[in-house]
Amino acid sequence: MFVAVVSLGVAAPDAARKPVVIAPGVTIGGVPVGGKMSEAARTRVEAAFGRPLRLQFRDKRWRISPRYLGANAGIDSAVARALLAPPHTQVRLQVSSAQPRIRRYVNRLDRLFSYEPVNTQVVGVTGGRPQFTEAKTGLTVEKDGMAKAITRALASTNRRRPIELIVSTVEPQVTPANYGPVVIIHRGSNRLSLFDGPTLVRRFGVATGSSEYPTPLGNYSIATKQMNPWWIPPPDSEWAKDAKPIPPGPGNPLGTRWMGLTAPLVGIHGTPDAASIGYSASHGCVRMRVPEAEWLFEQVNVGTPVLIVPA
Repeated sequence: MFVAVVSLGVAAPDAARKPVVIAPGVTIGGVPVGGKMSEAARTRVEAAFGRPLRLQFRDKRWRISPRYLGANAGIDSAVARALLAPPHTQVRLQVSSAQPRIRRYVNRLDRLFSYEPVNTQVVGVTGGRPQFTEAKTGLTVEKDGMAKAITRALASTNRRRPIELIVSTVEPQVTPANYGPVVIIHRGSNRLSLFDGPTLVRRFGVATGSSEYPTPLGNYSIATKQMNPWWIPPPDSEWAKDAKPIPPGPGNPLGTRWMGLTAPLVGIHGTPDAASIGYSASHGCVRMRVPEAEWLFEQVNVGTPVLIVPA
């Protein structure tokens, strides 16, 4: 009996002890935990912190888990502070985020949503003017801003509003307005037009290929530029089989400037035979008056489009 009485005397105070609860109005990271015991408070804060982040871009919606991003919250220490806090205290929840994992995720978003701008290109001739494809704006994810937005959202346990993907546009480098020189050769009318993008700069009379050696139609570009060129007899050409190379000088059939095209053995050049201008008289090349060829030489570059059309 003596032992039983002593045992009851020890147990009675424990049975009468009231559970410890958090004071009314206390929050942890914005989550209400007032009036709750520590384990219930922990469960509520963990549930709030574990909610996935919501992201959106235009008509797309998706979610990502904080754990996937390597985020951790100091819930134990926050609950301990909340148990000691006076009523209506806002206890801060310490959230640590793994920035390398967030950065990797942002890089993934960039690969999914970013796309390069599209530069304009010359595709043909319409109404005697160059026809351009449409230049298109690109898109890129603002990686620094997006990483910061995700980090802030992870720290906001109670209110996790949707995160809008932060992007910026990337303008194309080449548009019709800044395209640069375009050469159009009208074979039938023996005329050469130089455009700066869509704007006509100057027109010239030229000589094009004869009916036996016509200047080829199509879309080409300038492949090489030479000052004071040598004239080299074209290989395998019947009309030039006995000819010898001609050095630069007054008698050179190429004049003082050569602008070779991507069309084989065809170029734009000056000619000492100004009387041929306006006629179909060459062996396929485009002849110009020497001063005009020298002027054009300074306006164009290797890669400048040269469009040769019938009319």
